[in-house]
Amino acid sequence: PSLDEQTRISSLLSAYDELIENNRRRIQLLEKAARLLYKEWFVHFRFPACAASVAAGRPGHEHVKIKNGLPEGWERKRLREIAEIIMGQSPKSKYYNEEGVGLPFHQGVTNFGFRFPTHKTYCTVKVRIAEPGDILLSVRAPVGRINITLDKIVIGRGLSAIRSRCGQQNFLFYSLKNHFFKENIMGRGAIFAAITKKDLHDVEILQPPDTLIEMFQEQVVPIDHQIANLYRMIEHLVKARDLLLPRLMNGEIAV
Repeated sequence: PSLDEQTRISSLLSAYDELIENNRRRIQLLEKAARLLYKEWFVHFRFPACAASVAAGRPGHEHVKIKNGLPEGWERKRLREIAEIIMGQSPKSKYYNEEGVGLPFHQGVTNFGFRFPTHKTYCTVKVRIAEPGDILLSVRAPVGRINITLDKIVIGRGLSAIRSRCGQQNFLFYSLKNHFFKENIMGRGAIFAAITKKDLHDVEILQPPDTLIEMFQEQVVPIDHQIANLYRMIEHLVKARDLLLPRLMNGEIAV
């Protein structure tokens, strides 16, 4: 291409790159807002009143007693009590491919993103499956890394898939992020080489009253949907840009 054409091509591709980067920043800001809300309500215990507490004459957190470090009526439950946990299992490598045949396969955190993994390897046998919306948690070093799958995938032995038993998946996601972030900070990034099935099943998760969890879900479900939509938009933009570039360079498309 001539110098003028190269300049126009560069300008066009820069517009794609800028839109991709803007969407990435929006995802980070949205997740930060949701995590701050979780921290405010469920770490600092500055939660709003729900209808039941108002009816009982306790309009908000200021009127809730703290017992054993928790607001009255709150408890801690083991992860196995509130979630289904699928431990990954790796198929033989002869079933792997990079041609998109079968389901996406994730052995560990190699292709984890800020929130969602990208798919590079596929698998033609279905050993252990994670369904769309499942939380992916790394159980081998680095333990505690978390993503969410938007697609049905096969998970290897470095991952587990976690789904709420009672429709509180968004709350569970932020609870696990908070739990493993604290553990990671306390252990300075190297708490475990691996976490066993029993260890994972026994992880304690804060369980406030369902009414408060529902109020939290009402706030964060729209945020999480927006994050997923922005991620899909990024995927489409990246594909469009990568398809466009060679066609622009060989003159197939004029600018």
